[in-house]
Amino acid sequence: MIFKRVSSRERGSIHEADRDVIIFQSPEIIAVCSLVIFLAALNAGLTGIGYALISLPILIIFLPPKPVVSIILILSIILNLIVLIEARRSVDLRRIWTLIAAGVVGMPFGTHLLKVADVNLLKVLIGAVITGFALALMKGFSRKVKHEKLALLPVGLTSGFLNGATAICGPPVILFFTNQGMEKQAFRANVVAYFLILNMFTIPYFILNGLITPPIIQASLTLAPAMILGAVSGIIFSRRVREDIFRRIVLIIVALTGLFSIAAGLRLL
Repeated sequence: MIFKRVSSRERGSIHEADRDVIIFQSPEIIAVCSLVIFLAALNAGLTGIGYALISLPILIIFLPPKPVVSIILILSIILNLIVLIEARRSVDLRRIWTLIAAGVVGMPFGTHLLKVADVNLLKVLIGAVITGFALALMKGFSRKVKHEKLALLPVGLTSGFLNGATAICGPPVILFFTNQGMEKQAFRANVVAYFLILNMFTIPYFILNGLITPPIIQASLTLAPAMILGAVSGIIFSRRVREDIFRRIVLIIVALTGLFSIAAGLRLL
């Protein structure tokens, strides 16, 4: 058995969060987790998206979602800072301020869901969001919204809610920016800036609700080198690889892992 599983009784209470953490039993286990984080960060460094979308559904197949969500959130902040340093000149905060404000409002509702929801329900929810997002992009969904400022409010609320519940705030925002035809470099920079700001606001909610503990911080620091290496490698490769081809391959992988997460939540596996 790769990971030490947590009993259903231990999952039942947020106050027992110290038991509900990843336990590295050997150097090989650290290598497995690091590989997942590295590949997810590599994609995020290349495209600006996909870190939680790739890492979360794979890890929750083996682990309780609550500590995984917290670890991904902590690592996402470091990842966003790394990518933003390279893309900072294309950031336009005036365009996304409504998105950020609405996202902050939606976060506590999502965090509350994480505290009270059934673990299998979370797996189904996360998988459905991931799969729907991937299929929409692969199908080329596009219907440009004329009143963009008004549309940013529900998009931000939905994104913040998902961020609090699953650490995946990307799908609503990425779909919206793609639908609006935002230029690639501006898209990458503004999405990463939004992720960073929203994740910074999410941290206090997680701490207050007992979702970030010393063992989770320690596990995050253990995986941080793999994440940093992946992010830097992705940034370097972004200058050499055709992003459209790579992104389509990633979307196929995301859709498959999302479906796998749904199957695990429904206990079909």
